[in-house]
Amino acid sequence: MSNILEAKNLVKKYTQTQGFFSRVKNTIYALNKISISIERGKTLAVVGESGSGKSTLARSLIKLINLDEGTINFDGVDLNATNVRELKNIRKDIQMVFQDPYASLNPRMKILDILEEPLIIHNIDKPEKRLEKIKQIIVRVGLNLNDLKKYPHEFSGGQRQRIGIARALILGPKLVICDEPVSALDVSVQAQIIQLLKSLQKELGLTYLFITHDLRVVRHIADKVFVMKDGKLMESGKTDIIFKNPKSAYTKELLASIPGNRKLKRNK
Repeated sequence: MSNILEAKNLVKKYTQTQGFFSRVKNTIYALNKISISIERGKTLAVVGESGSGKSTLARSLIKLINLDEGTINFDGVDLNATNVRELKNIRKDIQMVFQDPYASLNPRMKILDILEEPLIIHNIDKPEKRLEKIKQIIVRVGLNLNDLKKYPHEFSGGQRQRIGIARALILGPKLVICDEPVSALDVSVQAQIIQLLKSLQKELGLTYLFITHDLRVVRHIADKVFVMKDGKLMESGKTDIIFKNPKSAYTKELLASIPGNRKLKRNK
């Protein structure tokens, strides 16, 4: 199966100034020669602790962050060679589900308006066809048609994340970047959202880039795992192989931190 996205040698660096008199400048690499590929119809999980560079990677792939070096090819298109108009069209095919369902929805907008906004921005369909799409997607994510009349504050965290998923899918994207989509939710609700994402992937043929620090979640959703630390790739491979036979010491530490993995921790 072909890759929908291929990125090579991505570099993003920041300059940090220290000291009052000497003003010493240090270069910090958020991404340090990162190369990554995502197979069409599959889920690639990018794993790492806070500050590892995984969210920077996600945002750089849709050009929300300008890179210092590297190339990104999405579905046969070189993103570095695109103009503003072309990039807008491409972003329609790459959508994001954000970490915080409480902050990612406009509290002043009804759910109907939140879901219609992307369609209006990209000038898709007439109002009656847009409404039909919205009705279909809200039911598909497990909510009711009456929910379209409500505001975000009337929903639980899990329900808000379902709305966030609906908003990401309303444009019919080819790639969905899920940036810590369940980390703000209770464990029982996390399982429901993961199951929803899996069923939607099977139904719609979606490709996921799943950003997380929680390897418990990875085991249930990812086909492949990409482990990052300090902007560098530490290890990558199929999920079952990474869990059974991790190569890097950092991956072993991450696995040992999962509840129930004490044996691995003792044998480290």
